[in-house]
Amino acid sequence: MKTSPHSKAQSAAPENPLDRLVALLKPDLLAVNALILQRMQSEIPLIPELAGHLIAAGGKRIRPLLTLASAALFGYQGTRQHKLSACVEFIHTATLLHDDVVDASDQRRGRSSANALFGNEAAVLVGDFLFSRSFQLMVEDGSLDVLRILSNASAVIAEGEVLQLSTANNLETTEAQYLQVIRSKTAELFAAACEVGAIIAGRPAAECQAMRDYGMNLGIAFQISDDVLDYAASEKRLGKSVGDDFKEGKMTLPVIRAIAKANAAERNFWNRCMTGSGQKDTDFSEALALLRKYNTLEASLTEARRYAELGIKALTGLPNHPLRQHLQDLIIFAVERDY
Repeated sequence: MKTSPHSKAQSAAPENPLDRLVALLKPDLLAVNALILQRMQSEIPLIPELAGHLIAAGGKRIRPLLTLASAALFGYQGTRQHKLSACVEFIHTATLLHDDVVDASDQRRGRSSANALFGNEAAVLVGDFLFSRSFQLMVEDGSLDVLRILSNASAVIAEGEVLQLSTANNLETTEAQYLQVIRSKTAELFAAACEVGAIIAGRPAAECQAMRDYGMNLGIAFQISDDVLDYAASEKRLGKSVGDDFKEGKMTLPVIRAIAKANAAERNFWNRCMTGSGQKDTDFSEALALLRKYNTLEASLTEARRYAELGIKALTGLPNHPLRQHLQDLIIFAVERDY
């Protein structure tokens, strides 16, 4: 039987390729972390205190790692990738601060969220500060191409936030709308992070586009898998409890597909649970049973794997560097992880 590139890579993939990338890029990542700490400082004490609360909580740093890996893949020897990686992380952190306010979240990365500790007003304003810092870093780089890519990503992310707000609790949300949300909110920054690494390395347009395509497909695969894990993870996940999306009425792919197949009684159940009409303690178990009844969790993972294959294909033809294999392993891990 012929084995797909995905299957081959999956069998060879290390347990956690993200840890491998961190080890390989450690000197660069240390420089980025130092820059992040430096640039989040302010004469207003609340700003570094609140920003530091979230940044110190850790996180995967996957987006800045993608910029570092992209630049290294193409043999870039300078230091521009450090400021741009910090810029990407500031954009991401700002969106997290704003997300937690919109979602009224009280937990982030296993700790109390910034808005829970400091208040919604402070969280929003410090998020704005970090967005501003990111634009300062873009301008300091001096490349109009870099400024175009990252500023466009910031605008698209904001559009995705608004679209998600309009689809929340809405049983008429389509798969196309869901994909537009995750492309905008998650995948766009992954794509930009990858693309700018190739840009500063001076690579031709086709290779820059290939890195953007890889990042876009990684982001989509990552988010679909994350949405499946909200129902399917066997234990409490790092920084996020199983069932959070259900409690917030978020219309994710497994739910959208289950609703499309639901009978009248099941649709009434989804309508009560997802539109804010009141959830019961037993509702999550019933929702999980319906997702399993219609096999929408596994079907959604199959969709995530399809995007992973597209991401692997995008890497074909790029320099034969060890990082290329690590990036391929990463996109598989993004789908197959269990936390």
